[in-house]
Amino acid sequence: MTVKLDTSAKELKGAERYKTGVIEYKRMGYWDADYVPKPTDILALFRISPQDGVDPVEAAAAVAGESSTATWTVCWTDRLTAKEKYRAKAFKVEPVPGSPGQYFATIAYDLDLFEPGSIANLTASIIGNVFGFKPLKALRLEDMHFPVAYVKTFKGPCTGIVVERERLDKFGRPLLGSTVKPKLGLSGRNYGRVVYEGLKGGLDFMKDDENINSQPFMHWRDRFLYCAEAVNKASAATGEVKGTYMNVTAGTMEEMYERAEFAKEVGSCIVMIDLVIGYTAIQSMSNWCRKNDMILHLHRAGHGTYTRQKTHGVSFRVIAKWMRLAGVDHIHAGTVVGKLEGDPNTTKGFYDILRQDYVKKDLSHGVFFDQPWASLNQCMPVASGGIHAGQMHQLLDLLGEDVVLQFGGGTIGHPQGIQAGAEANRVALEAMVLARNEGRDIVNEGPEILKAAAKWCTPLKAALDTWKDITFNYESTDAPDMVTTASPSR
Repeated sequence: MTVKLDTSAKELKGAERYKTGVIEYKRMGYWDADYVPKPTDILALFRISPQDGVDPVEAAAAVAGESSTATWTVCWTDRLTAKEKYRAKAFKVEPVPGSPGQYFATIAYDLDLFEPGSIANLTASIIGNVFGFKPLKALRLEDMHFPVAYVKTFKGPCTGIVVERERLDKFGRPLLGSTVKPKLGLSGRNYGRVVYEGLKGGLDFMKDDENINSQPFMHWRDRFLYCAEAVNKASAATGEVKGTYMNVTAGTMEEMYERAEFAKEVGSCIVMIDLVIGYTAIQSMSNWCRKNDMILHLHRAGHGTYTRQKTHGVSFRVIAKWMRLAGVDHIHAGTVVGKLEGDPNTTKGFYDILRQDYVKKDLSHGVFFDQPWASLNQCMPVASGGIHAGQMHQLLDLLGEDVVLQFGGGTIGHPQGIQAGAEANRVALEAMVLARNEGRDIVNEGPEILKAAAKWCTPLKAALDTWKDITFNYESTDAPDMVTTASPSR
């Protein structure tokens, strides 16, 4: 059924516009169907679900108004400002394909509405009070476009993919990692043993999990010391640069800086933070890492509370853009084949946003706007959550080589031990990269390539035997609304 929208509303002028009382947002100037965005405008695309009886165009204008200069009633003080400049303008409303009652609304914001270089200020406006607005059943921020003028006010990732590879001396393949399991409960000494065995077996990184900070069973300083010893021993034994993500997340910035300084003192090349520390803290830690030549890993802890639902919240593609601006070097971005949410096309869109210098609009990947990155460093996506060596061909094909593949349970849960689990992952990766470089069809030949490599690697054979039937094939809750269809040949 075709939905016809009334987009003809015009702003009231003169005394009618500023008459005391309540008028529609679209009559206040927050709707302009003829508006042409300026090159310096920030654009936001919202998925709007209006309450029954609420005009979608009015709902879009309300979002524009409440996220910029409006309130529920006419305020004459609006006339003391450059009102035409500062009002956000909804200029396009379209029905969401296949989703009755939902609409895509595109809104333009003048650049001067935002403080330069501040994710906190940006988000206070874009996702502030408006998400609790009663005339809306639900509201989701699907995508944003940032002009070069705004991008250049941020420093971006403090190390970036190119420099990280140079520091680690690792090229031509994905990086390999593992999260220490169990997440909680290990003593510092046993924690260090897990880190050593994983690195000794062939991994590049080991990692703290999101909820290991400084609990009674293991204070942070003990963990850092044992982990540093493990990294040094593994590096000496293998001749490779190794690292472990030391989680410096804490209750205050002062404590985080103290932990980060100690991580640097014991020789770590990377520190880790959780998304839940907040945007200001993330940017502060990025600045610290840039000054101290450290790689900054961001675990997206908590994101699923507002990114996973299709109709309400914030898409992860927007979080990915915010975090590249904020300056993290790594961010968990989905695996497609693992245990965590991740539609293949949507996830490809996330990875493009993090790794490309210029991202083109691609509705089949959920990307609604072109996005120039103005020479900001690339951000390394991290794949983790329910992946194992038997999926190596899928991971390499879907995610490429500029990615960290983290096999937590797929390393620690190996029947022959942690070191064997790491060896299985390293052999599987190198066999698959070699096959790819030789021009083989790794997608279709992948299982046979792994089986052949397992003839000469007992740990890999054990891994394939243990996890061969494990899959997490559930329908994604966040697939793109538009798909590319083949045009008929002529």
